[in-house]
Amino acid sequence: MTTDRTGSRPELTRSEMLLDRFANRWLTRVPAGVREFLVFGIKQAWACLFGALMLAAIIATSWWYPDGAALDRNDLLVIIAVLIQAGMLVFRLETGREFLVIILFHLVGTGMEIFKTSVGSWNYAPGGVLHIGAVPLFTGFMYAAVGSYLVRVHRLFDLRFSHYPPRWITAVIAAAIYVNFFSHHWLPDIRLVLVAATVVVYARCMMHFRVHTRTLRMPVLLAFLLVAFFIWLAENIGTAAGAWLYPSQAGGWELVPLTKLVAWFLLMMISVVLVTFVYPPKPPVTGTPAPEPAARKADRGRGGAPIL
Repeated sequence: MTTDRTGSRPELTRSEMLLDRFANRWLTRVPAGVREFLVFGIKQAWACLFGALMLAAIIATSWWYPDGAALDRNDLLVIIAVLIQAGMLVFRLETGREFLVIILFHLVGTGMEIFKTSVGSWNYAPGGVLHIGAVPLFTGFMYAAVGSYLVRVHRLFDLRFSHYPPRWITAVIAAAIYVNFFSHHWLPDIRLVLVAATVVVYARCMMHFRVHTRTLRMPVLLAFLLVAFFIWLAENIGTAAGAWLYPSQAGGWELVPLTKLVAWFLLMMISVVLVTFVYPPKPPVTGTPAPEPAARKADRGRGGAPIL
């Protein structure tokens, strides 16, 4: 069990603890390195549950939902998104505190969507009644999916950070990034300056994450880039399914430009700052770990590694 100097860590939900029990009972004969890799993949997939279900709904309604149905596709996606979010709470896959930050993601994303569609940065298929301006309300849930992933991965991997920059500095940069998403339509675009500022501030910061029995680390900037890349992949799936389109795709679908990775990298900066107000960055584990609970000792005695 991973603990910090105070012996505390984000509490795992019952379903998340089952992931470690699965590894303890069914992957014990797998080489340790392979087991850690498999558990890493399983936990990452579990953390992506909200986003994966949203993408599945977008693809399914694109392929099979009939044109001219009484309930517009956009409205159906809103209803599905609400049901997904309700299910996450009912089945305790997210905590109430995490739900608050997910709502904040929803509001921040919807505000940007309303502005960006008004200036023609991208557009959504018309129709339905559950929208604000040209923005269907399901779009806010796509930003909420990013928030859901970040707060869940924080718990699943017990994230810790060394050389984390002062939060007030990160908050100032995040605010500047958000303002620039709007202001660059009239003022000089300073996104590359903001990327440079992010790189400088996080250059020394390392993320420590516990997979199953091992704690690994990677540069936070690399984590930003990797998540931005997977969001870019999801964005390509969403546009291919016709959920929204960029002006360059109006004449026929094509890959979202790789330059969008810069925008998603900057969005990661905003997202991480929001999450730090739910889970303040903690240093890596030092000293002697806290005593292992008897239940975990018993489970380990049955042949598995100790549960996180």
